[in-house]
Amino acid sequence: MEDRPTRRQFCARTCSAAVLAALGGTLAGTLQGCGGGSGSPTSPDGGGGAASLPAVNGSVNGRAVAVTVDAASPLAAAGSSALVRSSLGDFLVARTSTDAFAAFTATCTHDRCTITGVSGQVFVCPCHGSRFDQAGRVVNGPAQSALRSYPTQFAGSVLTITA
Repeated sequence: MEDRPTRRQFCARTCSAAVLAALGGTLAGTLQGCGGGSGSPTSPDGGGGAASLPAVNGSVNGRAVAVTVDAASPLAAAGSSALVRSSLGDFLVARTSTDAFAAFTATCTHDRCTITGVSGQVFVCPCHGSRFDQAGRVVNGPAQSALRSYPTQFAGSVLTITA
């Protein structure tokens, strides 16, 4: 007997197919299994065409994650953001100014999906379209709780996130 995919797997696969179809100029129809059709606030793109966050790897030392931020980094400019992956977990990082960063858990507070999208300066969950601002607050749901934040320190060209 063939294994059936979970609802989350079904939604992810269906939504990926729809995004590919939309990029090709073809509307793939509605995605009822993911909470609505394209453009709905609860669709996986949250109705705003989220792009994938650039991902960077962080090195772990104790409870700290270090990320080099140089000219080639996706975090090089103020207003930029990235998904930082480490053995301590995944973090959403936003560069809020020349010297300041904000870091949050990349786990959506709605259904524990990893947030991998961005639309402007808003983080977008690919599972049900929850959106969070660069302060980790819910912009629109279905999530109702803000993302957990983590202290950051920036010295030289190294960003340190204390988990």
